[in-house]
Amino acid sequence: MIRRVEPRDVDAVVGLVHELALYEKAPEQCHLTAEQLHTALFNESPALFGHVAEVDGRVVGIALWFLNFSTWDGVHGIYLEDLYVTPDQRGNGLGKQLLEALAQECVAKGYTRLQWWVLNWNEPSIGFYKSLGAVPMDEWTTMRVADEALVKLGSSL
Repeated sequence: MIRRVEPRDVDAVVGLVHELALYEKAPEQCHLTAEQLHTALFNESPALFGHVAEVDGRVVGIALWFLNFSTWDGVHGIYLEDLYVTPDQRGNGLGKQLLEALAQECVAKGYTRLQWWVLNWNEPSIGFYKSLGAVPMDEWTTMRVADEALVKLGSSL
């Protein structure tokens, strides 16, 4: 069953985010806590939204997302931050169902985009996404300012 994330799911979702970080070969970079996630999802003006896949009362998949905005289209879209299904549940259609739920959200609200990043080495996921009609945006390069560079840039005024 796919449904919106609820407060009772927070600990399970945090655990799956940490599993995803391990899968993506970067567990040392994942510092998410239950308190942080709860605040992001359930404060008065949430900046993060989510869906979970539940099987036999257990959260086995997640889609965490937030709104972006296309100045060219003039409307919002959804940026998928994390999509993860536990290895024992892969191949059962849950990943597709989670993406379908986000696509339905886009269509219902008039959003024009559903987008996300995928690691270049993650061929199984790339193949899965392409099978759903997703296309790589190869002409764009992701840029990031973080850590010391962010502090330096932010204090240069």
